[in-house]
Amino acid sequence: MFKLYLPVPYNMKGFFAFITVVSAEQPTYSEWAASYGFNSADDTMKDKYEATVAKIEAMNSDPEETAVFAVNQFSGMTPEEFKAAYLTRKEGTSGLPALAVHEWDGSALATSVDWTTQGAVTPIKDQAQCGGCWAFSATGGLEGAKFVATNTLTSLSEQQFLDCDTTDSGCQGGLEYQGWEFFKSHKEGICTEASYPYTGRNGKCVSSGCTLGLEGDAITGITHVGKSADALKSAVAQQPISIGVDAGAWQSYRSGILTKSCGNQLDHSVLLVGYSTTGSYFKVKNSWGKAWGEDGFIRLPITGDACGVHDDASYPTVASSVQV
Repeated sequence: MFKLYLPVPYNMKGFFAFITVVSAEQPTYSEWAASYGFNSADDTMKDKYEATVAKIEAMNSDPEETAVFAVNQFSGMTPEEFKAAYLTRKEGTSGLPALAVHEWDGSALATSVDWTTQGAVTPIKDQAQCGGCWAFSATGGLEGAKFVATNTLTSLSEQQFLDCDTTDSGCQGGLEYQGWEFFKSHKEGICTEASYPYTGRNGKCVSSGCTLGLEGDAITGITHVGKSADALKSAVAQQPISIGVDAGAWQSYRSGILTKSCGNQLDHSVLLVGYSTTGSYFKVKNSWGKAWGEDGFIRLPITGDACGVHDDASYPTVASSVQV
């Protein structure tokens, strides 16, 4: 069984309370395998699936955890297999120049921000079986920066980052701001996703002749964000922010605010797209498809540095004179 929190009206003025209801049990292995196209006769995967279900039931029964967990496309993997395949964010190299730091200046902060409703965020993407989360975080940060500078949203090529950025390691992992620095220092333009589509594997760099989504000199700056909730809120009030997180507890996330289960060993790169002080959460765009989480998104607490959300955030700046 798992818990769901549903709003129900409790007076005539339209205010809402929340009640806890209990869902149906997780599907059997055969049902799950049929839904996701796996071999229902695979006993090894069946054992992994049943271990995942047991972990899901334990997390859903924990009264200190407010998120809901359920089976998904990753339920036939052990935590170790999941980490090796998807949690590949790497440490920065010593050669990366020191970056400017954004801190909260004490000015009033908005009650809520959501760039997904303002046109600054492309639809949920899927990195598939490639450890290229950093490339999706990198394009998401640039897509948002370009929107803020030009009021134009352009989906940019993750595959170009995987193939052409020699600072990072393609599907074997990387770091979003190292990718920005590579293209900035080489004055290399960023292709549109449509003209340099995603293949989910490392390939040869073939960016010449693509349609540019950003010119070679469009990236004018790269900034880190101070390690506090207020610094992060003030930064994301300006534009979507790329962040590193500990996603070890995200394998079976379904909905709600993930509270208790997070660590702080940063192993995954995502995009911070907003927050709500009323709900006390950050809203984060992931790159595991719309079937995962809340239509591809996850919510993390604003306070407490859950999943290391405060620890390594950054954003690029794009020139307002960008023509493409």
